[in-house]
Amino acid sequence: MIARIQKTMAKRAEGEKGFTLIELLVVIIIIGILAAIAIPAFLNQREKAWVSQAESDLKNAAIAAESYAVDHNGSYTGLTLALLEADGFNSTAGVAMTVTPAATGLTYTLTADHASLTQNYTYDSSTGVITP
Repeated sequence: MIARIQKTMAKRAEGEKGFTLIELLVVIIIIGILAAIAIPAFLNQREKAWVSQAESDLKNAAIAAESYAVDHNGSYTGLTLALLEADGFNSTAGVAMTVTPAATGLTYTLTADHASLTQNYTYDSSTGVITP
């Protein structure tokens, strides 16, 4: 075995340069395995980023809604997305926000729907919890 390796090394030293077919196939297989590991991990990270965008928009809209309530004696009556934007809320691209004040004017519900996600996220002011 050692003699064969030495013979191969001697041939390369004499002027035969390049890679064998086996060496190239091994490299291609290694690259394929690495890609098979990396691509699903990358796609999972993109989905987590979209969820974070939707949740971030809900939190920012909730802060703007609280600011609106301070200016309106603690009432959320008449709360709209345009009024949230007037109180400093800026929506992220790809996230559609819906505002639904309760009939009593004491609570509200925010819904964020990201264009790349199949589910939407909801913030309920009575609990302060974001749920998918």
